[in-house]
Amino acid sequence: MIRSLYSVRSLSVVAAVALTVLCSGVASAQEALQAGPSLINFTSAFAVSLVVIGAAFGISRLASAAYESMARQPEAAGTINTAMIIAAALIEGFTFYALFICSSK
Repeated sequence: MIRSLYSVRSLSVVAAVALTVLCSGVASAQEALQAGPSLINFTSAFAVSLVVIGAAFGISRLASAAYESMARQPEAAGTINTAMIIAAALIEGFTFYALFICSSK
């Protein structure tokens, strides 16, 4: 458990550092004309991929915990299933909002 949490934390730190490095050229003062294409197109695609990966990870953890609790207490399966569906809908709603924000130019 701790190893997987540590790997997720280290992966998120690496992703944040990579995003900062990729956006630093765009955020700093530069000349009006650039030699190549800007990195802003890449950063939006990178942000969308992080949002999708995070949402998939969250929903998979949610479903895993729900199915485990349903196996332990079968009499509460209906309540757990309803709570799981509501939480998954909230995660997906936030994901669609984040995708809209990341993909808008």
